[in-house]
Amino acid sequence: MVKVTLKIDGMMCGMCESHVNDAVRAAAAVKKVSSSHRRGETVIIADEAPGMEALRAAIEKTGYRVLDISEEPYEKRSLFAHGK
Repeated sequence: MVKVTLKIDGMMCGMCESHVNDAVRAAAAVKKVSSSHRRGETVIIADEAPGMEALRAAIEKTGYRVLDISEEPYEKRSLFAHGK
């Protein structure tokens, strides 16, 4: 799995977050997507790295600007793995 973090300019409220989340879901197969207008970022969890240019185009089509994209491996934490 992979975690993709996008820095996004132009999100001002919860509705902006929803618009970005909907654009991401329409552009790529994701497990989870969450946006924060306060942090100016969207975090995506997916099985495979989504097409970054497709994501950028889908988000910018809705009126927001993607400033940066970073990607890192993601491991789902188990509830029971903490004590090991």
